[in-house]
Amino acid sequence: MPAGMKPLEKFLKKQTNALTRAGGFGDKAVGTGASRRRASLSRVVPFFRETSPEGGPARDVFSPETEEAPCWPSAAADIRSPSLSSDEQSSEASLDTSWTPLAADTPENLALTLLDSVAGKRYGNCTEILLDDFMLTHPIFLASDKFQQVLLQQFGAEGRQGEGWPSWDGVERKQAVLSVAFRYLDTYRELLQEEGDRSNSFPKDLYLCAVQELSRFPELVEDVLKLQRWTEILHNPAEEDKESRKKQVRPLFRHFRRIDACLQPREAFRGSDEIFCRVYTPDHSYVTIRSRLSCRVGEILALVREKLQYSEDQPTQPANLILVAVTSSGEKAVFRPSDEAVFTTLGVNTHLFACEPSELESLMPLPEEIHWSPGDSKLHDMSAEEVANQLVVFDWELFSCVHEVEFVCYVFHGEQARWRPLNLELVLQRCSEVQHWVATEILQCQSLPKRVQLLRKFIKIAALCKQQQDLLSFLAVVLGLDNPAVSRLRLTWEGLPGKFRKQFQQFESIADPSRNHKSYRDLLASLRAPLIPFTPLLLKDLTFLHESCKTFHGELVNFEKMHKVAEMVRSIRRYRSTQLVMEAEPSPSHLQTKAYVRQLQVIDNQNLLFEMSCKLEPKDM
Repeated sequence: MPAGMKPLEKFLKKQTNALTRAGGFGDKAVGTGASRRRASLSRVVPFFRETSPEGGPARDVFSPETEEAPCWPSAAADIRSPSLSSDEQSSEASLDTSWTPLAADTPENLALTLLDSVAGKRYGNCTEILLDDFMLTHPIFLASDKFQQVLLQQFGAEGRQGEGWPSWDGVERKQAVLSVAFRYLDTYRELLQEEGDRSNSFPKDLYLCAVQELSRFPELVEDVLKLQRWTEILHNPAEEDKESRKKQVRPLFRHFRRIDACLQPREAFRGSDEIFCRVYTPDHSYVTIRSRLSCRVGEILALVREKLQYSEDQPTQPANLILVAVTSSGEKAVFRPSDEAVFTTLGVNTHLFACEPSELESLMPLPEEIHWSPGDSKLHDMSAEEVANQLVVFDWELFSCVHEVEFVCYVFHGEQARWRPLNLELVLQRCSEVQHWVATEILQCQSLPKRVQLLRKFIKIAALCKQQQDLLSFLAVVLGLDNPAVSRLRLTWEGLPGKFRKQFQQFESIADPSRNHKSYRDLLASLRAPLIPFTPLLLKDLTFLHESCKTFHGELVNFEKMHKVAEMVRSIRRYRSTQLVMEAEPSPSHLQTKAYVRQLQVIDNQNLLFEMSCKLEPKDM
């Protein structure tokens, strides 16, 4: 969605420009998806001259209208995930030599091949890899509802005629179906719980079928009991989980209302979670609504109308309202009534406005987003160590909340995804927020010596984030210092000691996008879990893989591509395979620092930042 991705576009604009100057950016790639999020990401991520991950020759991007035969990479082709470290790529390569990718086939036949593999161990030790590949990627080519139907049909089928399916008779068939079903339920548990009755019917129907087969196949008794537990889990979530979600309305970044709310550990957002949100009118008055995170724009407008009818400031009721996102720079994006979950797509200082279509052009950003007042930064009273620790802890909470399937849904389906990438969108919002926070703090400081102190502190914070393997905040701070409005402050940078300037130059080299971000990838290869990667680059790699070769040709699925997508998702799983543990002792003021880090006040209007910069150090100085 254009309004939601604008901050991320600005966030990576410098990298895009750098790659353009290096000749690495060309025409935008043509993809098969029409979602606004993916189209926006293609503008954000600087790689869409279709080169190989290692800077090899340009590769064709296939159009869905082409009638040519599919030109998919062979099993031996070097299309390793650019997100993997060298050790992981080596292990992946050794794995691939002993595992032959499945031939292209229809989605339903791929599901049958998976069941045959699980039943007869046809692929030996690689069955687990095949199963994980299918679970992580099947929403791309086989809708979950259809996959559930296939499992139910195959559980009740008595056999399949034809050569090559010897293990499909009797109990082995049913155990294979149940094994795959359990893996599916385990992988998508939280997402299925969120859907309620829509997903509860599948384990219930499978359970009823399995109970009827117990007299013929008593070996299924343990699986039937397990399936019964799954039915209860999805139908009746844990009481403590339900109670915790009833306690208070969940806060988003820009919707904190109480200090105790922002100090609570972050939990994964679900579409049914309720939030408070202000919706403004053209005169900058507002109504506060309480809404589900996933509700449609039409429902939001209905809540706004209900509030406005009791407002003394609105003597007449608007006949036809539209919902508009207005950024701090004045850019506007109109939402469709059918759009869902718009809250998490908003930029750092983007606000929702409800107005009539004739009032659209008159909408203006809020006054506090246009004007600024100089002042001393609270950072002067905080230690770099405490701030860095709080950044790392918060980033880990956010990154841990992202379901691994959200990465696939974000790139391959966008707005059409069955499961919306709500938590991933908040991580991307955090990237933009931290970057603009750095620029805001420095440019609001009027004193030259204090600005130099802030530069030193931010470089130290970046070093500490890197040391604690939080590459998300590390690169966000570096890019914030590299903001043109900050980098032009010649007097400020000249006051920085040589040791800090040299250290920052090293950090800039890590953020350098040349050679497909080689410096960053080398750093990533040297780290072990737990670590927090630079999430936008993960999305870039997934999008590159998606756009560089077809998913379908006709009705056939390129499952080798699905294997590569799954490998990238497994790299995310490896990053989180160990829990992050902070060893530092909290200081007496750590609660204040924690609240500050989780409620950053930022200016994300680049024009305003540049204006502030010129007032600090005019161009003729």
